Amino acid sequence: MELLKLIKRRYSCRNYKPKSVEKEKLDYIMECVRFAPSAVNKQPWRFRIISSEEDRKKICQCYNREWFATAPIVIVASILHDEEWVRADGKHHGDIDIAIAVEHLCLAATEQGLGTCWVCNFDAELCKKSFGFDENEEAAVLIPIGYPADELKEKNRKAIEEIVK
Repeated sequence: MELLKLIKRRYSCRNYKPKSVEKEKLDYIMECVRFAPSAVNKQPWRFRIISSEEDRKKICQCYNREWFATAPIVIVASILHDEEWVRADGKHHGDIDIAIAVEHLCLAATEQGLGTCWVCNFDAELCKKSFGFDENEEAAVLIPIGYPADELKEKNRKAIEEIVK
């Protein structure tokens, strides 16, 4: 598929069908994530695939929204701070690296006919405790993933002249 068409098809899905995601599709998506670029190729990330009923209940405690619970899978993207590249002026690049990898995930899922949504407003400390994160690991993004039960709404975007100078 043409990249621009794919990008235009991706949206924040907030309602999922009660249908499992095929292992082949999930494997393909995670392979796309694996090839995401990162500063100095450090790849300072970890992705946890949450799909069991028990783990889904735990992740829903971290972000208690009715729509979120409809996703058959939630992927927790975390930054490994002891592995992230730090620029000479002290700027850490883990947030940038995880954002690139998560958007690879979202675009790959869209290509596979799946919906996703970036969720950053969650209880990161509870997530860390619930899933046994390492000390220097930060839960950065939750990505619910599944077959959309809602429809793509028209995207409101700034004009090209407003963002390109």
